[in-house]
Amino acid sequence: MRITLLPALAPLILAGCQMTAPEPEADACNASGWMWLIGEPVDVVAASTFPAPMRVIGPGDPVTMDFLPNRLNVTYNEAGFVTDVYCG
Repeated sequence: MRITLLPALAPLILAGCQMTAPEPEADACNASGWMWLIGEPVDVVAASTFPAPMRVIGPGDPVTMDFLPNRLNVTYNEAGFVTDVYCG
């Protein structure tokens, strides 16, 4: 009687060959350098110069679902104050 282990081992062998996508750099857009904006009036954002790409997102604004690690996003609330700065 001949027993072949190859079919049983194939999933394990192939699992070791799977390629994974590289993790995007957490601060590729230098959001940490713009954290001082949080709590500031959104008018400060309009008066500042930012690297491209960049977008300002207000309450209820439609935004695309694409993820660009080097894009700086600045969000503000109904009162007109910056609430978050992040990459994406």
